[in-house]
Amino acid sequence: MPYEPPTHRVERSIRATTGARVVAGLDEVGRGAWAGPVTVCAAITGLRRPPEGLTDSKLLTPQRRETLAQELSGWVTAHALGHASSQEIDELGMTAALRLAGSRALAALPMRPDAVILDGKHDYLGQPWRVRTVIKGDQTSVAVAAASVLAKVRRDAMLAELASEHPDFGFDSNAGYPSPVHKAALAEWGPTPHHRMSWAFLDALPRWRHLRRPRVGTPADVAEAEDAVQLGIF
Repeated sequence: MPYEPPTHRVERSIRATTGARVVAGLDEVGRGAWAGPVTVCAAITGLRRPPEGLTDSKLLTPQRRETLAQELSGWVTAHALGHASSQEIDELGMTAALRLAGSRALAALPMRPDAVILDGKHDYLGQPWRVRTVIKGDQTSVAVAAASVLAKVRRDAMLAELASEHPDFGFDSNAGYPSPVHKAALAEWGPTPHHRMSWAFLDALPRWRHLRRPRVGTPADVAEAEDAVQLGIF
C-alpha cells in the first residue's frame, strides 16, 4: 500500500500563525535500543519540493535510506545531529537524554530556528523552544521525515563502527536493538561499555545482573525501558 508523501502543511501553518521564518524538523532514533546513543537530527528544509520517496526512515530499506540520506545532505538548507551517550541515558533518564541530544542538534545548526516541529506527542525539548508536536510527523512533515532519515543512517553507521570492537554482538545489523545474536552475546559475554546499564534487560542475565545501575528519570522513562525489554524478552 503506497504511503502519502510528507508535505509542508505543518510548517506553513506555523509560519502563518506565529510569524516564524526558520522552522526545523526534529526526529530521534535509538530510543528503544539496548546499546549505543540516542540520536536526534534537526533539519531545516524550507518549502522546496523534497527528493522523491522521502518518508519515515522505518518505512525504507537500508539501501534506500543510504541513497536518500546522500541526496538529503545536499538538498536540505541545513541539518545537524546531536547524541546522548548510553552513560548519559543512565545518568539522566531518557527524557532528559533526548532533551540533551535535541539541544545539541539545534545548537549545531548554522542558524537558530524560530520554531520546531517535533515528531510524536511529547515535547521533550521545552523552553526556550517554540515546539509543535506532530504524531507521525516523520510520515507527514517534510522536515521531520528528512531528519528521520539522516538520524537513522548516521546512528546505524556509528553502531556499525562499534561492531569491529564487539563483533559477537551484531551491532552492524541490529544497531544496538535486541536481536537473537545480541541477546546471545549478552548472555555469554555480558554488557559492553556501550550498553545502557540501568535498563531491565540485565535482570534476565543471572551472571551479569549485579552490574545493573539504579534507574533514574520519569515514570515514562521507566515504562519505556521496560517496554524495550519486553520487545526483546529473553
